[in-house]
Amino acid sequence: MLSQKELRQNLGALVRYLLFLFAVIAIYSVLFHVLMAHEGQHHTWLTGFYWTLTVMSTLGFGDITFHTDLGRLFSIAVLVSGVILLLIVLPFVFIRSFYAPWLEAQLRLRAPRSVPDSVLGHVILCAQDEIARGLDARLQQLDIPHYVLEPDPAKAAALHGEGVRVICREIDSAHTYERLRAREARLLVANLSDTMNTNVALTVREVAPDLPIFAIARSLDSIDVMELAGATNVLPLVHRLGEYLASRVNVGTNHALVVGRLGSLRIAEFPVHGTQLVGRTLRDTRLRALTGLNVVACWERGLLQPAGPDTVLTEYSVPVVVGNPEQLMELDAMFAIYEPNENPVLVIGGGTVGRAAAKALRARGVKVHILEHDPALRDQLAGVADRVFIGDASDRDTILGAGVEAAPSVLLTTAEDATNIFLTLYCRKLNPDARILSRISRDRNLEAIHRAGADYVLSQSTLAVRTAMAQLLGRELVLLGEGVELYAEDLPGTLAGKSLAEGQIREKSGLNVVAVEKHGVPTAVDPHEELLVESRLYLLGTSEQLKAFREAFATKA
Repeated sequence: MLSQKELRQNLGALVRYLLFLFAVIAIYSVLFHVLMAHEGQHHTWLTGFYWTLTVMSTLGFGDITFHTDLGRLFSIAVLVSGVILLLIVLPFVFIRSFYAPWLEAQLRLRAPRSVPDSVLGHVILCAQDEIARGLDARLQQLDIPHYVLEPDPAKAAALHGEGVRVICREIDSAHTYERLRAREARLLVANLSDTMNTNVALTVREVAPDLPIFAIARSLDSIDVMELAGATNVLPLVHRLGEYLASRVNVGTNHALVVGRLGSLRIAEFPVHGTQLVGRTLRDTRLRALTGLNVVACWERGLLQPAGPDTVLTEYSVPVVVGNPEQLMELDAMFAIYEPNENPVLVIGGGTVGRAAAKALRARGVKVHILEHDPALRDQLAGVADRVFIGDASDRDTILGAGVEAAPSVLLTTAEDATNIFLTLYCRKLNPDARILSRISRDRNLEAIHRAGADYVLSQSTLAVRTAMAQLLGRELVLLGEGVELYAEDLPGTLAGKSLAEGQIREKSGLNVVAVEKHGVPTAVDPHEELLVESRLYLLGTSEQLKAFREAFATKA
């Protein structure tokens, strides 16, 4: 507390006030003796000090009193000044100059000020937000130490009380990153504003020239600046969100969409809407025999379901397959005979995400209609869409005029989750066959928007978390959907020597085995092949299913 200049000045003010107060008490004690002698009364100096304090503090025992009006007038003056100086000013000055700084110092002491010397290979997060919370869950699963940087002592103390590993330090100080042991860290995530992220990158480079820095950019213009400042990887989050939503749009001839790579293997999705596969079981489709692809799971209205031989494909099914590029070409050839829907894709919301999605679609040669409620954006949207409609999307005539009934896909890019949930229901009613894709801001709304009928949902935080984890682990980004991830787990000892069919991983945990890595090379799944001790499993599912897997097979992260 005494190390801060402002607090030292406050304590100086408190000391000066106390000296002034003692001087007033001393003067009153002297005047007490003078007036008492005038009345013919004689008391000791200690008695004068005692009387002054009892009157100023309003105790007023009444054992010593004046008998003249002058004495009583003096008593009133002492009483009033005591109320002001002792009961009003003194508590205020004490709290302002001593107690509050002391309490703040205690709060600062509650949150750690540095990373322990024994910690190596940790991750540094520059702020506690949705991205940091998502990374916290993934890093805990992998048992990777991580720390959140928070300059505000009160907020840092609150986070520390919640169990968050927080370090209370200034963001823009090189000494901060020395105390964070940045040289020994594995990754720094700059998830502040563009200007602050640039400052952080410059500051960190003074301390740790080789530390990988993953920075979030809100503006495309900030990418080059952050890279010049020292950021290793810059993610233009809002724009990339629009591009990823656009990549999931189905338009034209059906084809498999590659969503991830594992060595020579590809993880892909393909819609079966409007094909002869609808209504048939996976066994009847003979997809594995015809293409060699392995169907590992199946999306149904935004929910990932296990895929088995008896799984029936519906109009809304989107199977997830694993195979090599040649096998995916065989799959695409199966859909070449079907007549495509060439109608424009409808994008509702002309903000940054909507514009990025529209640009990505038009780059693929897809026609795009944008429906936006703000007339001020008309000029900005004119160059990114074939047609722009201004109006309220909840108005039936407006949304019908924008082409929702014929659109093969509808993108909902508004910033409000409640609006997107409402529009999902509305668009699903007007066009039951459309593929509806939406952004969300809060994970808690995921289940609601899926119930409303959304086929694919993605949030900014999920995109940022998956991208950061891909950089941390040195892997290519695999982005399937909200709440579903691809995990890499060493083979538990309880499964060594068994086949996947004998291990019953899906039955016991709900996870889908995508590939098995042998000698560092991911290979396609053979359910009857014996699993080797040094094998590594690539599993598709949720964090809860991963926990169930580890519990069922007694494995550790």
